[in-house]
Amino acid sequence: MQSKQTEAIKEQMASGEIYFENEEILAEQAGYRDLLFQFNHTLPSKAAEKQAILEKLLGAFGEGSYIEPPFSANWGKNTYFGKGVYANSHLTLVDDTKIMIGDRVMMGPNVSLCTAGHPLSPELRRQAAQFNKPVTIRDNVWLGAGVTVLPGVTIGENSVIGAHSLVTKDVPANVLAFGTPCQVIRQLSSEEQLPNGEGLR
Repeated sequence: MQSKQTEAIKEQMASGEIYFENEEILAEQAGYRDLLFQFNHTLPSKAAEKQAILEKLLGAFGEGSYIEPPFSANWGKNTYFGKGVYANSHLTLVDDTKIMIGDRVMMGPNVSLCTAGHPLSPELRRQAAQFNKPVTIRDNVWLGAGVTVLPGVTIGENSVIGAHSLVTKDVPANVLAFGTPCQVIRQLSSEEQLPNGEGLR
């Protein structure tokens, strides 16, 4: 049974308000960190064991999805994977609030999905103040190597984000976008768009 203070902090964690963690929240987080450690130190040949750990660690882990270790997450439980997602090595999930990943999303190595931010005020930062905004990656998105997605961003279905892009604002569906900051370069042609994942498998 969690304290009323912890319940209130968890509401703030999902609201976008500034909040401060307490010992109870840190202790709960440590349990998920243990699961993450187990995943990263399970032999590659133990596929069933790795799958079972991810199903405990993550909010959801859809059928046919795969994460190549090593893998990092602040929590794990706040991230929801759809079906057929592929994440290459060194995926980082700063999931202090929800990260929603659709079906058939592909992520290159060193991708970071970040929901957490900190105030500009140095005094608040000294107190470890934080705020969170959710991240959403729609179906069939491809995130190239080294892409970083910042808090509050949604990337529309079928879109492709070029390697090493810094995504600071929403990206619409069916576009190629890249850069720092990430910008839409062009619409995908009808031949390049694959609605409902047709042709991806």
